[in-house]
Amino acid sequence: MNSAELLESLTALARQAGAVVMSVYATDFAVRGKGDASPVTEADERAEAVILAGLAQLAPGIPVVAEESVAAGHTPDISSGRFWLVDPLDGTKEFISRNGEFTVNIALIDHGRPVAGVVLAPAVGGPAGRLFAGAEGLGAWVEDAQGHRPIRCRPVPAEGLTVVASRSHGDAAALDAFLAGRPVARLANAGSSLKLCLIAEGAADLYPRHGRTMEWDIAAGHAVLAAAGGGVWLTDGHLPLGYGKPGFENPHFYAASQAG
Repeated sequence: MNSAELLESLTALARQAGAVVMSVYATDFAVRGKGDASPVTEADERAEAVILAGLAQLAPGIPVVAEESVAAGHTPDISSGRFWLVDPLDGTKEFISRNGEFTVNIALIDHGRPVAGVVLAPAVGGPAGRLFAGAEGLGAWVEDAQGHRPIRCRPVPAEGLTVVASRSHGDAAALDAFLAGRPVARLANAGSSLKLCLIAEGAADLYPRHGRTMEWDIAAGHAVLAAAGGGVWLTDGHLPLGYGKPGFENPHFYAASQAG
């Protein structure tokens, strides 16, 4: 299967999971707490089940690291270097508050690099949502009510950076320190992995993250951003962020159209 066929299959799978998420969103769903005190809903679990079944059919030999499965104690062997990272509902807090800024995320990792990814925001951008996809060698694109079109990071505008920050998590002091000396034109808030996709489509330029995140939170968005010409780097040292780390927890990072 080539990269184009893979992305087409991942897109269909993300849409299936998105339909499940939206079916729960339309109900008076219950919210439970996980062991780390983060919230989980029926939508997280049902969407993950759809994605796991789909990936098992699509690529049975590639292990899957999925958020709810890991929370339940199921972590596969990823020593081969090639594995899936899945967050069936990134932005559960946004889902619970019903602001629409939640996403379905599927990414393929190859020896530490996100080489393909799909991010679906099923509650925004039209009846079918907004779907972002990208892969190495193919570029990135978005599909929404305005149609299907390629996306690319923009050069930083002369008036300065548009910076996106987390809507539900954040460290204001760390953000201010990181932005000191940088020309900032606008600061906006957004939920979930949409922040990386905003940079990929040229609607923003920088997303610094100083709070705790897990690899599945950002891998698909990172893949889209990388395919659009940007990247994700460590705040300390400006090295590229890699995947497959022990515990799957990310250090502080920034996503941007360029390093620096």
